[in-house]
Amino acid sequence: MPGVLPEGEPVPRDGSLPATARRAVGARGFGVYVHVPFCASRCGYCDFNTYTAAELGGGASRETYADSVLAELALAARVLGDSPPPRVDTVFVGGGTPTLLPADDLARILDGIDRVWGLAADAEVTTEANPESVSPESLKTLRAAGYTRISLGMQSAAPGVLAVLDRRHGAGRAIAAAREARDAGFAHVNLDLIYGTPGETAEDFAASLAQVVDAGVDHVSAYALIVEDGTRLAARMRRGELPYPSDDVAADRYLAAEAALGEAGFSWYEVSNWARSAAARCRHNLLYWTGADWWGLGPGAHSHVGGVRWWNVKHPSAYAGRLAEGVSPALAREQLTPDEQHMEDVMLRVRLASGLPLDVLDEPGRAGAERARDAGLLDTGAYARGLVVLTLRGRLLADAVVRDLLP
Repeated sequence: MPGVLPEGEPVPRDGSLPATARRAVGARGFGVYVHVPFCASRCGYCDFNTYTAAELGGGASRETYADSVLAELALAARVLGDSPPPRVDTVFVGGGTPTLLPADDLARILDGIDRVWGLAADAEVTTEANPESVSPESLKTLRAAGYTRISLGMQSAAPGVLAVLDRRHGAGRAIAAAREARDAGFAHVNLDLIYGTPGETAEDFAASLAQVVDAGVDHVSAYALIVEDGTRLAARMRRGELPYPSDDVAADRYLAAEAALGEAGFSWYEVSNWARSAAARCRHNLLYWTGADWWGLGPGAHSHVGGVRWWNVKHPSAYAGRLAEGVSPALAREQLTPDEQHMEDVMLRVRLASGLPLDVLDEPGRAGAERARDAGLLDTGAYARGLVVLTLRGRLLADAVVRDLLP
């Protein structure tokens, strides 16, 4: 969860939603996000809503965290009621480091979601994990509890790059954890990479890609390093200890990722995500990208139901305290206007390989799409079928394409 929350409007103490939002829930699918805000240490590039033991303070603990999440889940069940009761298509447990919680607690949270709303028979259930925070035994417990997918934060195979990022795991641990997950019965395993870290060489990134492919995973996410204000990495760059990331280097790394992963049988389905098959795509993220509904549990978590978006208080102690009082942990919310929904739909769906239908664009937007096509940023065959689909060059310039589609 990013560090800065928007202003928004007040939320009723009981968390109640407009009847129009409740009636629309699940029309495009329904997911549950669970935010676990604990980390063993803070990575230098991270500005997510996470807390080490030293930063946590009083009023919240890992030991009681699952109970707080289950209390919010009970509140969510009261808010949505039976109009209509959603079926949960996907669950995603993120953080932070979710696997700092005991595997039995993660199992208990999933069981609570199933009891309240019911998991679809083919539900995708993902947890994020740092490689050093899982073991063969904990992975087997998670798989037995119903988790179907795991996403491991590898970031790099180069020790020097991991050191700059303040990662705690050794260079080979992510690959070992991926293999342990497969041995535990996880059919779907993702490895996350970050590219463009100061000091990373082309050879470093090529070695990372080669190890990912050799690990036998079926999904890869690769993101350019973003330097966020307020992080330790940003401070080091301001002091001149490290150079700022290069856009040209990031573009070269992206092209290298596309080449290596494509040769290994992966296909892009979102600008920063590749999968070996349709079944390996992250369905939870696809819910986000296609405007579906989800309930976010946990401090700082965001939710979206029927065009209403809200976000919880950020600190775990404030979150737990509100729930102990029977009060919604939501800090503020906003009702998205049709124009805002259209803007977000365009911004997100244009990043997908499935594309954005041309007919959802207004006249200036269609003119922008035509310019992008003529500039080689959009696939001409897809365009002829009425779809906006980025070419490889278009993926490198995706933000510029979006600006053309939303003049």
